[in-house]
Amino acid sequence: MNKLIASLQLLASVLMSIAALAMLVNIIFIVPRPETISVVNVLIGGGVLVVCLAALARVLFKKGLAGLRQDKLATDSDTVA
Repeated sequence: MNKLIASLQLLASVLMSIAALAMLVNIIFIVPRPETISVVNVLIGGGVLVVCLAALARVLFKKGLAGLRQDKLATDSDTVA
């Protein structure tokens, strides 16, 4: 069960990373537009969203890897004993 949860966390991490990159590309395409308040709002909100998505992806990635490694260590200790 732990291996499944760890795998889902790694998958969610990949999806969050893709979403962050997509938002970053969106911000890059919006930059050349004439500066209006809506463009500035998108830049600020998008920047905050990219940072939050990247942080969440990093946390999920670390937890997923730790879960897989812990599960691997548990199976290795079973074979040794």
